[in-house]
Amino acid sequence: MSVTVAFLALVAELIAGYPDRLVKAIGHPVIWIGKAIEWADNRFNRASDSSGERRRAGILVLFAIVVAAAGTGLLAEWLLGGVWYGWAIIAVIASSLIAQRSLGSHVATVADALDSGGLEQGRRAVGHIVGRDTGPLDETGIARAAIESLAENFSDGVVAPVFWLALGGLPAIIAYKAINTADSMIGHRTERHADFGRAAARLDDLVNLPASRLSAVLVIAAAVVTPGASPAGAWRAVLRDAGNHRSPNAGWPESAFAGALSLELAGPRLYGGRVVEDAVMGSGGSAVASAADIRRALKLYWMADLILVAVLGVLTLFVNVAR
Repeated sequence: MSVTVAFLALVAELIAGYPDRLVKAIGHPVIWIGKAIEWADNRFNRASDSSGERRRAGILVLFAIVVAAAGTGLLAEWLLGGVWYGWAIIAVIASSLIAQRSLGSHVATVADALDSGGLEQGRRAVGHIVGRDTGPLDETGIARAAIESLAENFSDGVVAPVFWLALGGLPAIIAYKAINTADSMIGHRTERHADFGRAAARLDDLVNLPASRLSAVLVIAAAVVTPGASPAGAWRAVLRDAGNHRSPNAGWPESAFAGALSLELAGPRLYGGRVVEDAVMGSGGSAVASAADIRRALKLYWMADLILVAVLGVLTLFVNVAR
């Protein structure tokens, strides 16, 4: 039933998202996972330990968090497996771990902020979805940052959780979100987390590998039916640029978006006052971007997302008919 649950979860999140009232009332599963990671980081990541000790501590903490996450999913499936409506409840639970609506909404807010409030509001809005320094960004920098975030989070926040849900059910999607959250919190090459968060960063790269490639394929397919987008440009950019990105995964959706929209994305960026060098995705595209380009990227994103929904719908029909 995992494929059916994945389809229903995707549709449920697309329609309703995760209501703000629910966040205020009980929080969000990712927030709960984040609190556990924060506690473990404060408790077991000791500056007085050696590099090897901190690496081992990071491995053990990651193992414990992933096992607990998968175990929670297994328990939920076991408890709900005996009732006829259990699969529907599982789909609703799983939908909270997919970010279609919130991703599109946050990126659209950046375009609106640029149009209505200028650079200052644009920087403030994009600061909510990227980790880089936003103070020096001009309109092009803000627009490119928003589109890069849209591309990367399409893979990490939509395609990857759906992929693991379809493959392994609720345990797999919760375990994936635990790994992804750990990477976002401790998987940094900072003095504090270079050793302790090393395992989280490496495992996150591994579990995101299939979805990043699938995301690029979905974007290329979406470019075929999105006015003004170039499927050939997306294909060329993926083949040429994806492997040059400093991330083994982010380059795939970013290069696909860049090529489809005839833009240049990625390149050098500023994090914590330090320039991080990276290859340009979409070499030969326009280096200038604006709020209008963010909206073009959103059209491409929603089309790619709808293709994902359609593919899962067809697979659901096939699986259920075959049974």
